[in-house]
Amino acid sequence: MTDPILGIAPLGFPWKTVDPFLFCVHHDDAYPRANGRYGPAASLAGHRIGADFDNADGWRMYHGERVPGFPPHPHRGFETVTLVRRGWIDHSDSLGAAARYGAGDVQWLTAGRGLMHAEMFPLLDTAAPNPLELFQIWLNLPARSKLAPPHFSMFWSRDVPRLAHDGVELVCVTGALQGLAAPPVAPPVAPPVASPVAPPDSWAAAAEHEVAIWTLALEPGARFALPAATGAATRRHLYFFAGEQMQIATTTLGAHAAIELAAQTDVELHNPGAKRAELLMLQGRPIGEPVVQHGPFVMNSTAEVRQAFEDFQRTEFGGWPWPAEPVHGPEPRRFVRHADGRMEAPG
Repeated sequence: MTDPILGIAPLGFPWKTVDPFLFCVHHDDAYPRANGRYGPAASLAGHRIGADFDNADGWRMYHGERVPGFPPHPHRGFETVTLVRRGWIDHSDSLGAAARYGAGDVQWLTAGRGLMHAEMFPLLDTAAPNPLELFQIWLNLPARSKLAPPHFSMFWSRDVPRLAHDGVELVCVTGALQGLAAPPVAPPVAPPVASPVAPPDSWAAAAEHEVAIWTLALEPGARFALPAATGAATRRHLYFFAGEQMQIATTTLGAHAAIELAAQTDVELHNPGAKRAELLMLQGRPIGEPVVQHGPFVMNSTAEVRQAFEDFQRTEFGGWPWPAEPVHGPEPRRFVRHADGRMEAPG
């Protein structure tokens, strides 16, 4: 039997990805209680304010000075997919949209021709710790979509499929769940379960591109049959990021790792450890175009990146109508206010 594992590498910060993905980071911060001003009630000594990625004290301020997170910055030419598992994100952008989300919600933002946004991590609980855990994934856009209009989508956690069976929990951010094996190695799925629809200009919007973003949790002893993709060019990575051990086919891992798999092969996953094991899966057919990235801009050529800088300097992609570190009040309330003023909430 051919080994389905094509490569294994240690997890870094950020995690290594392949086309059509550009970037993946797992933010996991044990923030203390809040100071009443959305920041930590703790000394910032040892934190490089404005560029804090050192994980001093078990948490980071990132580019925030008073509130953890990422104050206003521009993007062009790709998409961000943000899955919040614990804690809160306050979103603001140059289109005038605002949101607070968490508790399993997913924000899908197509930067397209350009926008500015801020992603702040407001600490709301002044009496207890404020843990934050999220994934942010950068998904490339093909050349035909790099200058598409910006698009903002919120997938509330209730709309993201979650399947649980025999100690396995699967969360499907995007990609249809089809062809899963029968129990005991996989949950029964009939009919196929599909995630919310990806934005119209996304590479993930076409089913034949087989873009999938899943999280998997296996309790001790649990097994799961990861079904094969159908496309010959589709690529697949698993990121083992929590737990003691994970067995993939016949290989047992005792350390967290990024694993490239042959996507065209069914693979059995098994948790032989004594603790819950968790993985992220990124899968998709490569776009197969040149990638030139400089900071927040991802284009197909150096000239296009230069043009992105010139356009941003001239227009600021619509300007910035918010404070420097915008947050949206003390209430733990999830909402979206779209650029046209339309309000949305999970109910």
